[in-house]
Amino acid sequence: MVSTSKIKSVDFYRKIPRDLTEASLSGAGLSIVAAFSMMLLFGMELNDYLRVSTSTSVVVDKSSDGDFLRIDFNISFPALSCEFASVDVSDVLGTNRLNITKTVRKYSIDSKLNPTGSEFRSGPTSNSVKHDDDDVDEEYGEGSVSLNARNFDRISHQHAILVVNFFAPWCYWSNRLKPSWEKAAKIIKERYDPEIDGRIIMGKVDCTEEIDLCRRNHIQGYPSIRIFRKGSDVKEDHGHHDHESYYGDRDTDTLVKTMEDLVAPISLQSQNASDHSSSETKNDTKRPAPVAGGCRIEGFVRVKKVPGNLVVSARSAAHSFDASQMNMSHVITHFSFGKMLSPRVMNDMKRMLPYLGRSYDRLNGLSYISNPSDSNANVTIEHYIQVVKSEVMTRSYKLVEEYEYTAHSSLVHSLDIPVAKFHYEPSPMQVLITEDSKSFSHFITNVCAIIGGVFTVAGILDSILHNTFKLMKKVELGKNF
Repeated sequence: MVSTSKIKSVDFYRKIPRDLTEASLSGAGLSIVAAFSMMLLFGMELNDYLRVSTSTSVVVDKSSDGDFLRIDFNISFPALSCEFASVDVSDVLGTNRLNITKTVRKYSIDSKLNPTGSEFRSGPTSNSVKHDDDDVDEEYGEGSVSLNARNFDRISHQHAILVVNFFAPWCYWSNRLKPSWEKAAKIIKERYDPEIDGRIIMGKVDCTEEIDLCRRNHIQGYPSIRIFRKGSDVKEDHGHHDHESYYGDRDTDTLVKTMEDLVAPISLQSQNASDHSSSETKNDTKRPAPVAGGCRIEGFVRVKKVPGNLVVSARSAAHSFDASQMNMSHVITHFSFGKMLSPRVMNDMKRMLPYLGRSYDRLNGLSYISNPSDSNANVTIEHYIQVVKSEVMTRSYKLVEEYEYTAHSSLVHSLDIPVAKFHYEPSPMQVLITEDSKSFSHFITNVCAIIGGVFTVAGILDSILHNTFKLMKKVELGKNF
């Protein structure tokens, strides 16, 4: 058991009655309490010194990225062909950019979002396609072969080249093409008799009647001209073909010349694919057709910091689309504004500022599905996005910028061709977050204040207790003041 004399020896505040110092039990207890108080307050002050504190203010947007805003995206459309997929940008100032390709990449995908090949390059397309005059001579009649699901594969295997016009009777552009197509088919049939020559044949498919056949060949716009080469048959894929799409002029002379250019590399004696597969020439009017019906669109665009729209749609200057069959369902893998922050920077920001970065990629991983039917056709999917910029000034004077946004989505019926629309509205204000740190001198000053303050307060309390005990002893002895 600890003796009273040892406890008294801890007394920081010795009393000097006359010629000796005097230790008291109350003083020793008070000294221990004061020591613990100093340690507790020192720990609290140290924790406050090490903790990152922030101050938040809302100011007018004067950010370093100027008047432009970058939008990064990666969106998959399982039912929109890369052949016609277009990324357009417009804003309230009148800016209107159509079919952006410089910073946008497209990849064909299947219905399960799996890639089916390398990047799909649509290439340059003319805004105007040449057609025959309206008064085309009708004496040529029907020159092309009508194809359907029953005879398509058989005829395609009988000829080295099969050129098919996939059309719809209600389509304006299909009707513009029909006279020149039939006339060109008649000329080609006379020059390259299918019974004697057999190197080329021109056919046509009515997509309103052969729906499955057109869907198998990923036809989404009318008319679509496909070039099937016998040498590129994929026999293990149930007779499907790798083929090209034709985007050139549609007048009779151009069509006939195109057909003759296709036949030229093929010898009459041999229709083997190996004899001509290596002699194909590059032509901007003929490009690989999509091998699947879906498309993944990724890349970025730079827009002005004003309300505007980023629209993904089916677009063509010489094709028609069946609005009731257009399906703009999509899955958003990534959608963000501003420069993309590295994972390390984002982790640092979330560690120091728990409430930052929660709305940086709000749309990521979300799916918006619409299945066209009699009761659910012509559906446009719209996203309304409000964007706010946040700037963080760290203690090391490093500036970190990010854009956070809120998003509200809806499916609406449209009288026009359905689209996927991202309506964005940047805020003219920005949130400025500054990390505040205490100086070391301020920390030392507070530590000294703690020690001195506790020591002084303890001394005052000890003096009061000591005088109180003395007074009580005098009262017990019957002494007067």
